[in-house]
Amino acid sequence: MRRLILETPRLQLHEMVLDDFKSLSLILQDENVMYAYNGAFSEEETMAWLQKQFRRYKEFGFGLWGVFLAGTNEMIGQSGITMQDYKEMKVPEIGYLFAYKYWHQGYATEAAIACREYGFGTLCFDAMYSIIRDTNVASQKVALRNGMRPIDTIIKHYRGVDMPHIVFRANNAGSRVKAD
Repeated sequence: MRRLILETPRLQLHEMVLDDFKSLSLILQDENVMYAYNGAFSEEETMAWLQKQFRRYKEFGFGLWGVFLAGTNEMIGQSGITMQDYKEMKVPEIGYLFAYKYWHQGYATEAAIACREYGFGTLCFDAMYSIIRDTNVASQKVALRNGMRPIDTIIKHYRGVDMPHIVFRANNAGSRVKAD
């Protein structure tokens, strides 16, 4: 049984379970969706991705969660918080990835805002980040709608390719600690 983490008016974010592999495969094996990752995943890469989320849930208590339309069992994407390397530290990153047919309907923004609120309110992070490939303009717009601002550019090496990324950050207004 999936554990419910967050709810929005239209979405439910649950910890993924092994039964979500087929739905996750439809997303991660779609070239349209995975262009920012330099191509669609294989079945083995998809299973490794899912297993990585299980390890994150166990280690941190969070990770990328399955995003389901409220009141249905239909997984339309994933969104959540992961710890990512940035400037020799680990930072909480809000990530989101949705099935192509659900793009441009506000779901990514809705999920990302819920993750930001959870990260600040429940997990008590002082700052939240989104690290987005420079060619992924749609995801950059989601970060901006999520109250984030670009603060840096970095190069990530992924799947044999150097990929420029823009680092976005939002500070927790309730925090007395100044984020880096």
